[in-house]
Amino acid sequence: MLDPRTSEFTAAFVGKLVSTLLSKVGPALGENLELLLRAVLSKMQQAETLSVMQNLVLVFAQLVHTQLDALLNFLTSVPGPTGASALEFVLTEWCSRQHLFYGAYETKVSTVALCKLLQHSINSNDSRLQDIQIKGDQIFSTSDGILTRSKCATAPERWTMVPVLVKMYKLIINELSNQVETNLSKSQIEDEEDEENDWEEEDNNEDGAAGDSSETVTLLSLLDKYSPASDYSGYDFDGDEEEDEEDQDALNDPLYKVSLRWHGDSRQEPAHH
Repeated sequence: MLDPRTSEFTAAFVGKLVSTLLSKVGPALGENLELLLRAVLSKMQQAETLSVMQNLVLVFAQLVHTQLDALLNFLTSVPGPTGASALEFVLTEWCSRQHLFYGAYETKVSTVALCKLLQHSINSNDSRLQDIQIKGDQIFSTSDGILTRSKCATAPERWTMVPVLVKMYKLIINELSNQVETNLSKSQIEDEEDEENDWEEEDNNEDGAAGDSSETVTLLSLLDKYSPASDYSGYDFDGDEEEDEEDQDALNDPLYKVSLRWHGDSRQEPAHH
């Protein structure tokens, strides 16, 4: 599946497979771990599809949580496709796609891994991370007038270059902002539903007070003639079984319960040294 000669889609789910293998028997892999990571790097050079690249990047993100020093030593000792270190290659591909990653668990694994890398570099003054420069923001020139489709197609893309640590920080802030916005939206929806329920209860109370009690008795007697809903299959289905469909390894991972809001805001939860 990781053979670079095969289609990239053969690695569509290999990232999850490798991550599970590392979490179960990582320390016991020995030298085979390096061979496995070399194969992942080769596949990353071929991958273009987001889902495939995300799965491959998550292999390194998982290792950030469990074997950070060993991972950094390995990636700095292996050359990347451009001649720079594999560390630069991985971080470039990772940071350029982080904002596109999907999945609650996968996003947490990746974002918290970036937090750990940033914290490690600050605490240890690690030059291996501090010396890496990657693309920052795209530059759009206004001196050439209105940009038409033909101009956009022929003009080369231009980007600012920023330290990878700055890019990481921006990505973490972006994920934190998205999390806060999502929580606010959920809170507003819950408030609206509570308000609607309050109105419905008031309407029901008014209808009950105005109705005839004898009619209520008649309706209840009619309903008693039918079998209760619990006798039918599917009665206990509540329509919300997403958690049951989640991968059990993900549910058992402590990262699954991590709040990005608390992890990303050092003012609320100071880092422990």
